[in-house]
Amino acid sequence: MKPNISTPSLLLLTVLVGFPQISETIYSPILPDLAEAMRASNNMVQLTFGIYFLGFALGVFTWGRLSDSIGRRPAMLWGILVYAIGCIGCYLSGSVYWLLASRFVQAFGASTGSVVTQTVLRESMDGPKRLAAFSVISAALAFSPALGPLIGGWMDQLFGYQAVFLVLIGMSAFLLVYVYRSLPETRAAAAVKISLSSVAWRLVRDKRVWAFGLLIGVTNGILFSYYAEAPFVFMEFFRLAPGTYGFLGIVVALASMFGAMLSRKLSNRYAAERIVLLGAAITVVGAALLLGSAYAADSSSMLSMASVIAALFVLLAGIGLMIPGCLSLALAAYGDVLGTAGAIFGLGYYLIVSLVTTGMSRVHNGTLLAMPVYFLLLAAIMLVVCISLQLKPVRPRA
Repeated sequence: MKPNISTPSLLLLTVLVGFPQISETIYSPILPDLAEAMRASNNMVQLTFGIYFLGFALGVFTWGRLSDSIGRRPAMLWGILVYAIGCIGCYLSGSVYWLLASRFVQAFGASTGSVVTQTVLRESMDGPKRLAAFSVISAALAFSPALGPLIGGWMDQLFGYQAVFLVLIGMSAFLLVYVYRSLPETRAAAAVKISLSSVAWRLVRDKRVWAFGLLIGVTNGILFSYYAEAPFVFMEFFRLAPGTYGFLGIVVALASMFGAMLSRKLSNRYAAERIVLLGAAITVVGAALLLGSAYAADSSSMLSMASVIAALFVLLAGIGLMIPGCLSLALAAYGDVLGTAGAIFGLGYYLIVSLVTTGMSRVHNGTLLAMPVYFLLLAAIMLVVCISLQLKPVRPRA
């Protein structure tokens, strides 16, 4: 433990970094019911994913910077309060436009759980203890997206779609109490001031940062575009009940974990750049398999649905293989300004996530082909970026 800094419990940190993930995916199973209840098109309710990540992007930057000025604990409490207001707004929404605004506010607040929690962890732990904590949290993050659709699907099936928003309101109240009682302040009394403009200028001129920002943004964009489109594929075309659909989140979690574990195993033999390239190639293969499965799909055939799920597993495993390498390489040259660089970089790639998920809402046309064609195009772009970069490892600054 670092001197004069209290160490928060690992359970608290895991909960705080995981709740934004659950908030993103718990919403997925209720999209068809929302479209019907609000008399909105499927494209409009899918747009609530794009607006969510726009709010998340701006929140990551805002809370990251604000935590330096007012402290980690106040930034976390204010962020969760804003998140609660957004959840209440979602529950009270009577139109899709009010829902879009509420989702923006919800995401803006939820982002504090991502950026401030990572800062707290790095400040309060070091050495093997910090590495062990990140390992536990990474494992939890792999499963938290699976919990969202499972909870959302069964709540929708048993009590209706508004019950999902009540769950989120209850979660925000719990988090406020938990953080107020348990989260210590970890910011050092005299923090070093870093010029935002100088760091931003360094990042803007760095082609590696642009490349990895694109790769991280597109990989996450594909993942959450799946959550936006999948309800219409599996609940409307294949006619799965919301609760049954929720179990598909486990497939996503297993695919992501498989890719991450493979990345860790390959890291002993290959450079991270090679592993990222391999992941991009597998993603292209998975998207092509998904396109073929969707083209031949029969709504009454379990085999057709199984082939679609298998193709998705390959695609998402490729993404899981790419992400660890991208994250480790992206800011390798910015160890001297990691906090500020991370805030700016997070803003950039979450804007790309927002753009990609918004794109999914625009290309949705009620057929099974929209998602695989869109994913294949995005995967091909990522593969071209990986091939054209011909990256060499860089030595991080002290």
